[in-house]
Amino acid sequence: MTTTTLTPHQARARADYLNITLWTFQGWIAMFFIAAGYAKLTESMENLIVLMQWPAMTGEAFVRGLGVAEIVLAVMVLTPLVSWRFGRPLLLTAAAGLLALETIALGVHAFGLDLGLSLTNVFLIAITAPVLWLRRR
Repeated sequence: MTTTTLTPHQARARADYLNITLWTFQGWIAMFFIAAGYAKLTESMENLIVLMQWPAMTGEAFVRGLGVAEIVLAVMVLTPLVSWRFGRPLLLTAAAGLLALETIALGVHAFGLDLGLSLTNVFLIAITAPVLWLRRR
C-alpha cells in the first residue's frame, strides 16, 4: 500500500474545489426551497392539489406554514454569505431541518407512488447531506 502526500498547493486546490461545490449545492438548495415555499404561499389550494396530491389531505394553514418554513430555512442556508461566524450555526440548523423535511417528504411522496417528486427529494437529500456533513468542520 502506498500513501500519497499532497503538496500545500494541491491540498489548498482540493479544499477550494470542495468549497465551491458546497456553495453550489447551497445555492441550489436555497433556490429550490425559496421557489417551493413561494408557490405554497401564493398558489391556490386547487392548483397545489393538482401539482401535489398531499395538500388535499391537510389544511390550508399547514401548507402555507410549510411554505414559510421552507423560505426561512432556505435563507438560513445562505447566511454564511453575510458572516461565517454567525451564519455557520444557522446554516447547520437549516441544513438539518431541510434534511428532515426532505426525508419526510420522500416518505409522503413514495407512499403516494409519486415517482417524480420522490426522485426530486432523493436528489435534494443527496445535495443537502454533504452540506450538513462537510460544513460541520
